[in-house]
Amino acid sequence: MKIAAVCDGHEISRHFGHCEAFAIYENQGDIVSAPNVVPNPGHRPGFLPVFLKDRGCDVIIAGGMGQAAVDIFNEHGIEVVLGAFGPADDAVQAYLRGELASTGAVCAEHEHHHEGGSH
Repeated sequence: MKIAAVCDGHEISRHFGHCEAFAIYENQGDIVSAPNVVPNPGHRPGFLPVFLKDRGCDVIIAGGMGQAAVDIFNEHGIEVVLGAFGPADDAVQAYLRGELASTGAVCAEHEHHHEGGSH
């Protein structure tokens, strides 16, 4: 199983599309690999869920994201865990122990497409 944590530095990012990078962990049995950190290639509507699917991710852990991204992940069979915070390593370990449940923290400001502006 591959788990992508949405990161700013070593911390879970609050905003999926505008994070610095994705820390991708691979879990095999009781062993979790050190993360492969992949820089965010840029925020474009619909792009990042497919980008992470193409890297074999099964789970995405984030602070929050827009409903459109959640829907695309779900269409690809990728579990979305929202409302996470703190160090990415801790969030991934909590998820694997069954202690990290999604709060469903969908970002309301992401319900529409941004046209060159920021929020």
